[in-house]
Amino acid sequence: MNRKWLVVSGESLRRNHGAVPPLATDYSRLVECILTYQAGDTPMNTKNSQQMSFSDMLQKTMRCSRYARRVLEADPVMLQWLEENYTARCDRVEIDRLLQQHFIQAFPETAKEGGGALCDEALLSRAVRSLRKQVMVKLILRDLNGLGDLNEVMQAMTALAEIVVQRAQACLMSVMRAQFGSPIGEDSNTEQALLIIGMGKLGGGELNVSSDIDLIFVYAEDGQTNGARALGNHEFFTRLGRRLINIINEATRDGYVFRVDMRLRPYGDSGSLVMSFAALEEYLVAQGREWERYAWIKARVIAPENSPDIAELNRLYQPFVYRKYLDFGAIDSMRKLHAQIRQEVLRRDRQDNIKLGPGGIREIEFTAQVFQLIRGGQNERLRILPTQQVLKLLGKIGHLAENVVADLDAAYIFLRNLEHRLQYLDDQQTQELPEKDEDRQIIAEAMDYADYAALCEVLDGHRARVSAQFDQIFGEPAQVQSSLWREDIAVDELVQGLEKLGYRTALESAQRLLQLRGSARYRQLSEHGRQRMDRLIPQFIVLSGQYSDPGVTLSRLLTLVDAISRRSAYMAFLAEYPQALARLTRLLSASSWAAAYLSRHPALFDELLDAREMYQPPLWPEIDSDLQARLAGCGSDVEPQLEVLHHVQQEQVFYLLAMDLQGLLPLEQLSDHLSDLADLMLRHVLSLCWSTARKRHCDQARFAIISYGKLGGREMGYVSDLDVIFLYDDDHPDAQENYARLAKSINAMLGSYTATGRLYETDLRLRPNGASGLLVSSIDAFAEYQQSQAWVWEHQALSRARFSAGDSAVGSSFERIRQQVLSMPRDIGRLRDEIVAMRQKMHDGHPNHSELFDIKHDSGGMVDIEFMVQYLVLAHAHQYPEFTANVGNLALLKMAAGLGLIDADLAEQTRVLYRTLRQTQHRMRLNDASSCRVAQEQIDTRACRELWEALFGVHSA
Repeated sequence: MNRKWLVVSGESLRRNHGAVPPLATDYSRLVECILTYQAGDTPMNTKNSQQMSFSDMLQKTMRCSRYARRVLEADPVMLQWLEENYTARCDRVEIDRLLQQHFIQAFPETAKEGGGALCDEALLSRAVRSLRKQVMVKLILRDLNGLGDLNEVMQAMTALAEIVVQRAQACLMSVMRAQFGSPIGEDSNTEQALLIIGMGKLGGGELNVSSDIDLIFVYAEDGQTNGARALGNHEFFTRLGRRLINIINEATRDGYVFRVDMRLRPYGDSGSLVMSFAALEEYLVAQGREWERYAWIKARVIAPENSPDIAELNRLYQPFVYRKYLDFGAIDSMRKLHAQIRQEVLRRDRQDNIKLGPGGIREIEFTAQVFQLIRGGQNERLRILPTQQVLKLLGKIGHLAENVVADLDAAYIFLRNLEHRLQYLDDQQTQELPEKDEDRQIIAEAMDYADYAALCEVLDGHRARVSAQFDQIFGEPAQVQSSLWREDIAVDELVQGLEKLGYRTALESAQRLLQLRGSARYRQLSEHGRQRMDRLIPQFIVLSGQYSDPGVTLSRLLTLVDAISRRSAYMAFLAEYPQALARLTRLLSASSWAAAYLSRHPALFDELLDAREMYQPPLWPEIDSDLQARLAGCGSDVEPQLEVLHHVQQEQVFYLLAMDLQGLLPLEQLSDHLSDLADLMLRHVLSLCWSTARKRHCDQARFAIISYGKLGGREMGYVSDLDVIFLYDDDHPDAQENYARLAKSINAMLGSYTATGRLYETDLRLRPNGASGLLVSSIDAFAEYQQSQAWVWEHQALSRARFSAGDSAVGSSFERIRQQVLSMPRDIGRLRDEIVAMRQKMHDGHPNHSELFDIKHDSGGMVDIEFMVQYLVLAHAHQYPEFTANVGNLALLKMAAGLGLIDADLAEQTRVLYRTLRQTQHRMRLNDASSCRVAQEQIDTRACRELWEALFGVHSA
């Protein structure tokens, strides 16, 4: 046993416990005393970390880590340093300082000369190996005795690896520049750097204590060095990479720093050690495999820090990892990868491996990373690296339940702590539970359990919870078996089978199925695509049979699948989530419009996963805030801004549609929500267009969007267009020109078609002077026009107008003008004649030659009721100002009856009729009725006709 170690250990015990033989006495007695403390016969077993002395902690460290014991026995100076510094957190600043001290202490003469030894490979190699031992023993002592936690260990080991790599790279670049000159890019003519990418736990900032480090070496441009002995950049960086690996990886008499694993590079062991950006991009596009997407999630450049090439590298590889669409195919890919890992675990009898075995660390990592692969293309927040942070974010945004996140996080901490204690034993890269009783007891003590059985009981609970959650995500979905989807089935057999399931039009459905099976599209699918289709069709057949018209439901499902069959991510979604498929079938059964909408926007399939989210009314302030944050993440790029706007709008329409079809939203509330959604979109479109305007004369536009028609009256439907005008109140000489450009930009953004559709169709013809008028009007010009030039029909339209977006002061000015115009005294007889004439003109424009009743345009229909309300407002608002309130047709009819202007019974019957007409129209449009016409006897319109005659003295048109 090393004499110096005995001296230092004895001095420590004497200071903290007394009753230790003096230094000059028999060493055998001193050894006996030290080993007694190491065996645990001390009061330390009952103390917490705040009560324990250093010697208590030291003895536990010696018992639980043979590696630490060997290091400290061999180096009493390190033991003394540990006693002086063990209370301080081990972090990057300390590690950096320690490395510098190693050079100053070992080579004072070179330190005086400015640190030249830092560029000597042999000296650097010795220094970093000593540094690792120092960091390791401190972390082991702090972790085992509760002074540090998992994060401190992971972050310190990550910092150690980064500092060593960065110092080695800087040293080697200095040496090689002196030999060959600087590597210069052939296109940019600038100096090139070797970017060292940390992968795996190093990239994620989660390195364990005895881990290897996974690296990939890349550089931006080919070219050659500018020295007398020129080398091509590829050769220069290859030599640098090899020498860097040797500094870190090579086992010398001083040990090693980290084992370096380069197998994650393109082509693995057979590939080039270094690769240019162009070669890397070509590889990822042409040959990158699914498991490499998983590996590149954790990619992070660790050296050199703050290289200007990092942003270009990120742009290069991130599209390979994160797809623009929701990539549900990642589930099956990762399921297969995990199956291979599990098969290898079984083959090598490694069930007790806490990383790769069931319920192990890898399953937690896969659980987090599959969501990153699926959703990271659309949600950049999910592109974070540490596993625990990903899990917490998934809980926050609702993709994992909070209790699941808590279970996985607790298991991750427990398993990583256990992993470290297994590695503390002998500094071996192992995750295997020990077989020897002696080692089992050591691990139990290191984990603060009374015995190994108690430890295993807790461990088994964590692994069971991890496995259960993993299987819930990655387990093979249950398959519906059906003999009705066979290649050799005859039409008669198929018809009989469908009839047994309740299909009333079984022959038509059978022909549709056989047509699909024999179609070129089906035959041209990949093998994997056909397998998915073959899993889905039997489920479609069975699920459709549960609804009142199975044939129609199946037809809608098959039409949807035909639209998405070549988009593998959406087919994968339907195959992976049977519960979502059941909800999808319910929606499609209820509405052909819903079927068409989802066919156009299959990205909405994702919303089918959470029924709780689907059936909750929108919280507009939260949606507004979330939309603002997502738009801010797009920068000034219009294309992603449009994608975000489209996705949020379509997502909210889908939620409202789902609630509507479930009968959870009265029509009036649905219209209110659709109107609120349109207002939200208008606010953000206006803000985006003004913020990116080429010419602005003020920060905040004194500009407003005024809505008319369905949006103005808050009667929006799913496909309603937006009747809007643009007003401003600004005396700046450039105001008219700038706001005209703004209005054009707003109209373009609202109506532009992209791959994700468009926001709204707009109609700008209600502005002053209609289509021939200016696109934008000043508030004064608008007031003058309304008061002296506008037609009666324009005042009718004004009764349903309101401020929707923009400067609220301009909106308030508009509202004052609106009230003044509506309250002007009018010649009642002339007003009546003009409204009757306009109604006749509208009727003539929508002739109905059928025997059916057009619920909107025919006499006694919706237009009649709207015209009567508008007449009441224009005729009586000067006497009753409350009539100017934009509160909707139903409320205004009730108000008119209350004021005695119309018969109360007729008013109530007309209100009931109007609500019935709107609901009928809405139901018909949900099933794509081109014209909303019903049998005459289906709706009683007598009250409307009587009220019309009472108001206008003539029959309705």
